[in-house]
Amino acid sequence: MSNELEYLGRRVVAGRLSRRDFLGRAAALGVSAAFANSMLTGAARAQSPVRGGTLKAGMQGGAATDSLDPASWSSQVPYFFGRQWAEQLVQLSADGVPQPALAEEWGSSPDAKVWTFKIRKGVQFHNGKEMTPADVVATMERHSDENSKSGALGIMGGIDSVKADGDTVVFTLKDANADLPFLLDDYHLMIQPNGGKDNPTEGIGTGPYKVSVNEPGVRLGGEKFANYWRDDRGFADQIEIIVINDATARTAALQGGQVHMINRVEPKIVDLIKRVPGVTIQNVAGRGHYVFIMHCNTAPFDNNDLRLALKYAINREEMVQKILMGYGSVGNDTPINKAYPLFTALEQRTYDPDKAAFHYKKSGHSGSVLLRTSDVAFPGAVDAAQLYQQSAAKAGITLEVKREPGDGYWSEVWNVQPFSASYWGGRPTQDQMYSTAYYSKADWNDTRFFNEKFDQMLFQARAELDEEKRKKLYADMGQIVRDEGGVITPMFNDFIDATGPQVGGWMPDGNQEMMGGYALSKCWLNA
Repeated sequence: MSNELEYLGRRVVAGRLSRRDFLGRAAALGVSAAFANSMLTGAARAQSPVRGGTLKAGMQGGAATDSLDPASWSSQVPYFFGRQWAEQLVQLSADGVPQPALAEEWGSSPDAKVWTFKIRKGVQFHNGKEMTPADVVATMERHSDENSKSGALGIMGGIDSVKADGDTVVFTLKDANADLPFLLDDYHLMIQPNGGKDNPTEGIGTGPYKVSVNEPGVRLGGEKFANYWRDDRGFADQIEIIVINDATARTAALQGGQVHMINRVEPKIVDLIKRVPGVTIQNVAGRGHYVFIMHCNTAPFDNNDLRLALKYAINREEMVQKILMGYGSVGNDTPINKAYPLFTALEQRTYDPDKAAFHYKKSGHSGSVLLRTSDVAFPGAVDAAQLYQQSAAKAGITLEVKREPGDGYWSEVWNVQPFSASYWGGRPTQDQMYSTAYYSKADWNDTRFFNEKFDQMLFQARAELDEEKRKKLYADMGQIVRDEGGVITPMFNDFIDATGPQVGGWMPDGNQEMMGGYALSKCWLNA
């Protein structure tokens, strides 16, 4: 009960819930008005920013191969660090609404094919140069270049041209797209001097912290940028990310005070951590999902009957219960869940050893199937692979589980090997999720799903301004991915982070883990 009231109190302070509604909920829980008001006062006091100190995070998802080039970011640590030193034109609020960032405002033509973004003036890069519309254009050009290998390449494919016009940047699209502001929140599209064309790994951005330490796979640090343009973040003097891929060591670091916050708390230890004095579990549902991905163009996974066999051979309910411990929901072999506004429920696929055996026999495959996994793929990924191995065995399918080292997993296994464990944090819109990971020409099409009909529907949905027609197109696209694609989605996960007793300013954000990636910028250290 107290946790619920604390959460509601933070929403009141953030302006997302009225005081009257808060008191009404408190009364329904049997809490007196006097006590509720005292909690509200405490929440307000706790949410008053404190400046100074060094705010530290212990994180899973870092490797020696990590780069400061935003085009390459594929795991938690480079993405999270990037949110602190660089910025996009648009940033999503905790409620998933596009908010001005380096673009002050924007608008579109009636057909949503031409978009104009007014670029904020007076914003400095960390090298002292002023950010200009030309830097924005160059950034978009670089991420549209196939040679950049950008994770945003899939969504950039719908843009015909980007041009500077005075203090604005004009995007002309190949087809109408009402979602363009959402797409420009993509964390690869960080605005860099000359778009990063000169040196994409330099780590120069416009964020509240400038890079001071860059030891990939070990430690990353930033110091407050004195000329940062806004005052609602960047409260600590310095920030530090310590890469701690081992879950036990990460938890110990939080308990021992070596770090102030951690990501990727394993669901199986949540109840234990809740008992630690001063430590708070910060969990929120969102669009994140844990997956096993097959390359549809690589034998034996180029046979759809084998893919269907492996989809029917996984026990989703068991995964949610034993891996997520209830901190999530059952998946359905698509990347879309009810967190998306245009979601349509499809018939739920369930564990069926008989159907799995039928499709496996029909595929003509014999022998074992190699599945690669790692502790860094997602919390509990090794245990999940072993559960999968057991459920598949009941269908006569032999899964060989290979545990890969964490360092190098995102460069040498994911998007390289034909069958592996992985995760997606989700995207703000269905178009962005599908464009990033399922469009045939997307650099991050990690299932090698090449379907011309799907691509055509993607473009059609993007240009469709009638919401019901668009919703139907997305439902049909989801059906194609579910029945023909290479993704096995057993579960959608809550983002589970944890904070120590000194951390103030934490607010739930379902866009991504660690407050949508902004925890080190938006939180502070209480005395």
